[in-house]
This record gives sequence, C-alpha cells and structure tokens, in this order.
Amino acid sequence: MAEPLRVGVAGLGTVGASVLRLLDRNAASLAARCGRPVVVTAVSARDRTRDRGVDITRYEWFDDPVALARAPGVDCVVELMGGSDGPAKAVVEAALAAGRPVVTANKALLARHGAALARLAEERGASIGFEAAVAGGIPIVKALRETLAGNAVHRVSGILNGTCNYILSRMELEGLSFDAVLADAQKLGYAEADPTFDVGGFDTAHKLAILTSLAFGTEIDADAIHVEGISAITPLDLKMADDLGYRIKLLGVAERTPTGIEQRVHPTMTPKSWPIAQVMGVTNAVNVMAEPVGELTLVGPGAGGDATASSVLADLVDVARGLQVSPFGQRAETLEAAERLPMQRHEGGYYVRLSVADRPGAAAAIATRMAERQISLESIVQRRSGPRPTDTSGRSGEPVPVVLITYATTETAIRSAIDAMLADGYVSEPPQVIRIERA
Repeated sequence: MAEPLRVGVAGLGTVGASVLRLLDRNAASLAARCGRPVVVTAVSARDRTRDRGVDITRYEWFDDPVALARAPGVDCVVELMGGSDGPAKAVVEAALAAGRPVVTANKALLARHGAALARLAEERGASIGFEAAVAGGIPIVKALRETLAGNAVHRVSGILNGTCNYILSRMELEGLSFDAVLADAQKLGYAEADPTFDVGGFDTAHKLAILTSLAFGTEIDADAIHVEGISAITPLDLKMADDLGYRIKLLGVAERTPTGIEQRVHPTMTPKSWPIAQVMGVTNAVNVMAEPVGELTLVGPGAGGDATASSVLADLVDVARGLQVSPFGQRAETLEAAERLPMQRHEGGYYVRLSVADRPGAAAAIATRMAERQISLESIVQRRSGPRPTDTSGRSGEPVPVVLITYATTETAIRSAIDAMLADGYVSEPPQVIRIERA
C-alpha cells in the first residue's frame, strides 16, 4: 500500500472534531478505497485544553495554523476555521503556495477570494476541495463541477440555510411569530447569538455565489447578489401562501437570462407541488435545471458536524487518490465576468400584502395604480383580522389586509405601483412583497 496521506486540520470546532472521529471510524474502508491510509498528523485551534470529545494528544499541536500549513509532516491542509480573511485566508494561501492541496468548508473565504485562490492553486499544481462549503452533506459542488460538466446549466436554486428553513417551517406549522421561533432556534443551537448572517440571507448569498461560478463559468461576485432576509415574514403571510397553494422558502436563485446572469436571495412563494417546497426543518435542497439532463433536485442535511465532515472526507478521498480538477471546473483565467443584472429587471409573479384603509375609493385606487403600470392581477384576497363592522356604512375605517397576486410583471413596475399607492394615502404601512416562482 502507498504511503499515507498526512493531513493537518486547522480548526477543531464541531466540524473539525467530527472529521477526526470519522477518519478514525472509517480508517480501514478509506484506506481500501484510496489505496493508501488517510491519517491526521497535526492540528491547530485557539484552545488546546478544550474538551472536544476526541483525543488530540496523538497529533502534533500548532499554536500557529500557518506553521501547520508549512510543516514538513503535512501533505494536505483542512481549513475549518471560518472567516473571509485573517488566519483562515493566511492558512489556505500558505498551503497552496507550498503546493499542498487544501480542503475547506469556508464559504465566506471562497465567496470573497475564490478566484484568486484558484489561480494560486493552479500556479502551484495544488487543488482546493470545498464540497463542505455549500449545503453541508449534499454533493452539489462535485455534481456541478464534474458530473454535469457535459450539460448546459440554465438555473440553480435552493434552500441553502437550515436556520432559515427551520424558522419558516415552524412558523408555518405552528402559527408562531418570527421572534418566537428564532429564540427557540438559538436555544437549540440552530441560530447564533447574533443571527443576522443567517436570517438576513447573507450566508445563502455566499453559497449562491459559489454555485453560480460552478454552474455558469463566471467569476465569483457575491456583491452582485440581491439579498433579502426572512425577518419581515409573518404568520399571516405563511397562512395566505398556504391558502393560495404555495409555501414560503428563503431561496437562493442563479439563472441565465438573455441579458446576463441573475442572482438573488429572498423569501419566495414556491408551489406546494414542487419537491423543494416539501423540504422542512433544517434540511437543505438544491435544484438544477440543465440541458440535456433536465431537472435534478438534491436534498439532505445542510449543516451539522457529521454531515459537513462527510463532505470534507469526500474531498480528502479525491486528494488521496490523486484526482485533481480546477477548483471551479475550468481554469480561473477563463472564468468570465458576468453582467450584473439589477433586481429592478427581474420578471415574475408577485404576492403583495397591503394594509388598506377600509373606506370608499381605496380598492379603486389600488386597481388603478396597478392598471397604470400594466400589471394584471390573478387574484385579490381581503382578510379581516376581526369581526365585520356593524355600522350602516359597512366600513370600520380600520386598516384591512388585502393580498394581490399578480401575473408576470417587472420589479420596477411593482415598486412604482406601491410608491403611488403610498402617496395616495390608502395604504397605512409598508407593503409586504414576496416574489412567486412558477413552473
């Protein structure tokens, strides 16, 4: 049997500890599949004394992770520290500069510096494996980079953040508020003390930036992504979606259009008949539409120590076998700068929830503003929160929730119509706008 692949692990949090355990547990089968043992020889973390549920005294300890990346007893570096800059970036650059392959779960690093790191890897004859950076245990990176290499990808979309999907799922099923479910998610460890990165959509955006590059051969451009989070979603919106045959999901969507690549992250009304709408809890899902294969949906755990470690091990197996491809499926120098498409040019259906004053002329004014912008309405639903008024006019004057479902229109038209409604004075608070995905 060939010499072992000697692995250095920088970062021993939940995923790092799981990697050590899985390498121990599966040592024999990995050696058989790779034709050589895969063994950890060195580790680095901030706290040497912390109990991680795994014995780290067997490995050489490095206080400085960059020194680990350059150590003579390390053939491959696994970076699990996190962060788009700082020590994580320095570790990866040091390993690649030494011609050593890198495996990482760091989507923030790749979203910001992926192209530069890919160029460095190619110059030094090294590789970067990052299956664990997107959708946890779902093998979407390898699928786009290798398995679907003979296809023309038209669209990639998915539930890429388990925290958001857990919150929306519980809000829908239990009728709870966003704040109530978020508090539970924090207690259960699904959400951070500061959940902004997750619930604000930024985690999804980083992952989408990586998928976009893999799918369309473009340079990573996280700043080109339109990002909205889920904090404004209410139980009423989820109930209305259910009544109308939809389910609200936070989706990341990258799509090739005649004028460029559209990239967006936002709450989305998805038809209940779609496989992705059935994905609940902390589970992730990625949908790919390509020619000639058609449509594929991959579903699985999007986070957690063992699920993410599984993807890390998949990349380590490739390294041990001597398999090497360009990090983004083609040489970094050939990645194209995609035209940024502003969200105003998006076309599709819309759910618009208005808080409308219950007085004469309100409905007519709303219809007029829509018609002026050639927006066709599929349906109008009025939902009172309390008993109907009993005065002779039949109106209370209190705001009433009114939901409009539009046929395909543009973001510009919708926003213009809403601005006009607000100026008319019939709408009492900022409207809720959720984009609709249709088959």
